[in-house]
Amino acid sequence: MCEKKSDNKISSAIVIGAGIFGVSTAVQLQRRGVSVTIINDGPAANGASGRSLSWLNSARMRSNPYHLLRMAGIDRYRTLSSRLGPVDWLQFDGGLTWDPQGEGNEIAAAYAHEVSLAYEARHLQPAEIESATPGVSPEAVTEEGAIFNPGEGWVDLSALIAFLLKEFTERGGLLVTDEGAAKVMVENARAVGARTNKGTERKADAVLIATGPAVPAMAAELGETIDDGTPVALLLTTKPVAHPLEAVLNTPRVAVRPGPGGSLFIDADWAADEVITTADGSYEVKQSTIDGLLAEASKVLADHPKLELASHGAGRKPIPGDGEPVLGVLPNIAHCHVAFSHSGATLGLIVGELTAYEMATGNRHPLLETFRPERFSA
Repeated sequence: MCEKKSDNKISSAIVIGAGIFGVSTAVQLQRRGVSVTIINDGPAANGASGRSLSWLNSARMRSNPYHLLRMAGIDRYRTLSSRLGPVDWLQFDGGLTWDPQGEGNEIAAAYAHEVSLAYEARHLQPAEIESATPGVSPEAVTEEGAIFNPGEGWVDLSALIAFLLKEFTERGGLLVTDEGAAKVMVENARAVGARTNKGTERKADAVLIATGPAVPAMAAELGETIDDGTPVALLLTTKPVAHPLEAVLNTPRVAVRPGPGGSLFIDADWAADEVITTADGSYEVKQSTIDGLLAEASKVLADHPKLELASHGAGRKPIPGDGEPVLGVLPNIAHCHVAFSHSGATLGLIVGELTAYEMATGNRHPLLETFRPERFSA
């Protein structure tokens, strides 16, 4: 990309948040010669990135700019995969999805839409699924069939973040995890650094707020509006199980993906709705919810294996109020950028790349134009 000259280039930056958006952006900034400090309220990936199903896709229907951004995101993972060779935390074995039976079933329409976009898709009847992708129970699939997208995949975000942080530290980056949360310091309507809960002040030429579900509240403290549709999410991880499943499954009652070491990762909206948010802000998950979610996952898997819980995580899942990403500099605070979106896994690498480009050069990337935070205060 040809970069025009800008008077807004920076030499230092602070990234608040060590999830995938924050760490990805930090590494990209360093590659551009910017000195970076990441501040996180605890270990890296301790928020939404550590509770993500991490399905790499642009399936079903959304705005065209969002689809293009997601496709660019998948492309960056393919480049990374080619460079790394086989690893157990990044796979492209496809995705399979089906809808509830009846009037609300949109599989045919979704298939037609994906074909119109040249998004690789196959509309399969239940009996055809085993030959396309193993490990699925055909009797669980509704008579309208399923869509198999061979180009989709999954990533283990905790492993990816650890991989990126290795480069970050090797390039001289500083990761601060023992000073609590941080707030942006503003002088003369410009971000000039961050102050941690311990009172430490760090100055920088630019700041990125990449704190997942906390982004709207942090923007509000600065007088900026970002509409927030963030729900509570629940992710289960199973003990290793010998099973042939390769694709990510998105079904009416459960989503399942393979993971490193034979584990499975499982979530569902109905299960998240049963999570109790306590008075102190922590989350309580009922045993009946866990048992029910494990049972639903077993139903969609071939031979219905017995699944045992290894761990679970509950917390808020970042989703903007209008469902579209929120990316770019805040309209009234120079050099204060935000990264807030659903699909953090799919967008993780491309958002880091394009956010770093904008922060380091002061230029606006055209692929992000419809996702600016100013749309909420226009």
